[in-house]
Amino acid sequence: MSGQNILLWIIGLPLLGAFILPLAGRISAVLRNTLAAALALSCCVLSLELAPLVISGSGVTFSREFLLGANLIFHADGLAVFMAIISSLVSSIILLFSFGYISHYRNQNEYYFLVVLFLGAMMGIVFSANLLFLYVFWEITAVVSWRLIAFFRKDTDLVRADKAFLVTVFGALIMLIGFIMIYQQSGSFDIAVIKQRLGPGGISNLAVLLIMAGILSKSATLPFHTWLPDAGVAPSPVTALLHAAVLVKIGVYVYARLFVASFTPALLWNQVLPWIAALSAAISAGAALRETDFKRIVAYSTISQIGFIFLGLTIGNNTGFAGGLLYILMHGIAKAGLFLCAGIVEQNTGTKDITKLGGLIRTMPLTALAFLFCAFSVMGIPPTGGFFAKYLVIAGSVQAGRMGLSFVFLAIACMTVLYLFRLFYLVFLQEGSSQAREGSRGMVFSVLLLAFISLAAGIAVQIPLNYIQAIILQLKGVI
Repeated sequence: MSGQNILLWIIGLPLLGAFILPLAGRISAVLRNTLAAALALSCCVLSLELAPLVISGSGVTFSREFLLGANLIFHADGLAVFMAIISSLVSSIILLFSFGYISHYRNQNEYYFLVVLFLGAMMGIVFSANLLFLYVFWEITAVVSWRLIAFFRKDTDLVRADKAFLVTVFGALIMLIGFIMIYQQSGSFDIAVIKQRLGPGGISNLAVLLIMAGILSKSATLPFHTWLPDAGVAPSPVTALLHAAVLVKIGVYVYARLFVASFTPALLWNQVLPWIAALSAAISAGAALRETDFKRIVAYSTISQIGFIFLGLTIGNNTGFAGGLLYILMHGIAKAGLFLCAGIVEQNTGTKDITKLGGLIRTMPLTALAFLFCAFSVMGIPPTGGFFAKYLVIAGSVQAGRMGLSFVFLAIACMTVLYLFRLFYLVFLQEGSSQAREGSRGMVFSVLLLAFISLAAGIAVQIPLNYIQAIILQLKGVI
């Protein structure tokens, strides 16, 4: 199969296959669930098959012309395939977890349809080489997230889903204005053509500011961060997929795609953005230390860890950039595990209040073990994958001479250790009388698998690092 065909299958399978799932669900729940997991897993396998093609060559492109510059252009390079592998791998494991978790609830056909459709839209964003279609897929993820956050249909759920929708869509509309300004400057929405006509640094500061509003709102970064903790009312697989592992990574990916791989913003942005990320990370880490809601603590942790990724991508050297990309992978895997563990605890105890929990290590030892190893990766404890990613990010900051930033992020890393150990102690170690048991076999297997990958990815960290080094070579002269 040619590279173009593989690329189209990666995008088309989840986008079109999602519409088959409600029909399959009318026939058999097992058929629907199996098909949903197969669609996500197929994306992962095909992305892995595409990886050597794009690393060894100049990439794979599919293009069809439409009116007014709205050309359908998909381009696969090392960076895009890297993100596709992460998104589809985590989605596959979360769908496996969903078999047990969602089986108790109504609207299951809608759930699987929306989750797979989200993955398809994510693939569209990852491979879009036209700003207009990138925006279209971006907004599809917003609509799907809105429906999934309000999955339980309670009044408070609807309010919080509306909040997430309004914040991210408002940011996206501002970003669209920035895209239109670029079109007025260059006469094209095609990223490659824009780069050719304007040069790497030809985009105006105002356009960069408008695009950054969309990126920061989607990645739940200060001052647009408040919607993410509120989204914890969604089912735990949804919070794992949309609000820890994949959705918030859209913003950092698009930053890397536009402002590292394609264009170079003014030096001012590389001075200001790391401090915005630091402030966002510090405030959310402080909130996690005070919060008592299990899922809100993990959500605040996500906001904080996104700061490390932004630092790596904006610091301006290869070391930091490699650390930022590596942490997209490591954080996505580990944080998905933390949210899924939270789902097991919530579903089997009936509460998310950590002050009412305790002693669960006796009745849920496997969930406790999975949580601990995933938490180790987020903390940056060796030899988990998160340690190497954080090390490279902070080392890149030191190499860039940004010592103030380096010390701030070291302090935030220490805060991460404090609030995650606090969470683990209160839920699993402190005295408690709960007799709650482990979740289903599929749910427990999923969290153990994520914990194992978090550890194995650190032990074999050279494998993803070799791929990331190949990405950097493709971008030589840009970073």
